[in-house]
Amino acid sequence: MEGNKKIDSRGALIVLEGLDRCGKTSQCSRLVSYLEESGHVVESWRFPDRNTGVGKMISSYLANDSHLDDRAIHLLFSANRWEKRSLMESKLSSGTTLIVDRYSFSGVAFSSAKGLDVEWCMAPEVGLLAPDLVVYLDISPEKAAERGGYGGERYEKLEFQKRVAQSYNTLCDATWKIIDATLPIEDIEKQLRQIAMECVQTCEKGKPFSELWLN
Repeated sequence: MEGNKKIDSRGALIVLEGLDRCGKTSQCSRLVSYLEESGHVVESWRFPDRNTGVGKMISSYLANDSHLDDRAIHLLFSANRWEKRSLMESKLSSGTTLIVDRYSFSGVAFSSAKGLDVEWCMAPEVGLLAPDLVVYLDISPEKAAERGGYGGERYEKLEFQKRVAQSYNTLCDATWKIIDATLPIEDIEKQLRQIAMECVQTCEKGKPFSELWLN
């Protein structure tokens, strides 16, 4: 019977989101190390993936070495996620947990902050794998701008980041976990470990895949 069908154990898709310089990359690295030490198979991913053909075009754009129409760059960011989708599902199905630094929510937040329609921005993302957990590292744009290295890339401008923060607020729903990114690094790490481990254990018990924004 369908109701008695066993769902296979799998890895968890855990996404960290937030403004530039919120600390995502550092926390992703710490979380990967923690899960590995706990005996889990885990990989660190980030979007854009600048190593693919599409990713190299995006990297040039972000470094201000090239100029593209806002809609064109949005579709490139989306294509960058699609070119990794089958590998992502394969990894998760084999039991590997993926800790992902930025995902579709970044694409929509940043592009809609430029004035593009939110629904239009979401459309090319529909059907990508939905994360099992989204963690938003919450920091004000002003605080983020005070951090080292700020301003090195195209989107690291205070007024723009303020609009990105507003866009994130419209995307955030009850399933997101929000952590104060101004807390000491160790305190953020502790909170992240707990909620991530709960998610990993749920997926190991056999949680069905779902897809983004199909409802």
